[in-house]
Amino acid sequence: MYRIKNNELEFLLVHPGGPFSKNKDLGIWSIPKGEVNDGEEELEAAKREFFEETGFKPEGQFTSLAQIKQKGGKTVKAWSFDGNCDPEKIKSATFKMEWPPRSGEEKEFPEIDKAGFFGLEEAKRKINPAQIPFLEELKEKLKNGF
Repeated sequence: MYRIKNNELEFLLVHPGGPFSKNKDLGIWSIPKGEVNDGEEELEAAKREFFEETGFKPEGQFTSLAQIKQKGGKTVKAWSFDGNCDPEKIKSATFKMEWPPRSGEEKEFPEIDKAGFFGLEEAKRKINPAQIPFLEELKEKLKNGF
């Protein structure tokens, strides 16, 4: 999701939840994303994952962006759409994991613990570096009128 606010392009990024990401900031934020289920179309999976991670239903015209490969080898396909939401009101799905490690106790954590809109330069500092091409491609597409 992106928006234009005060003539500035802003990107919605999400911060992963859980104890391993709690005190990290730069380079760890992401676009809302997730796995494609068997038989599911990629765009429908992207919409479902966006909703599961933010609680907001993505609507509008979706524009395909070039896929990227992250450091761990995961390929990520993304779409952009113009929208707006209140990042303070995100409502994320949760996951369970053993915490603390080797404690035998299972705790539940949100997949996403916070979200925010960021201008290009700040977004580039916060986002997983492999995803920066998404930001740059969208900026160019908007500049050229898609």
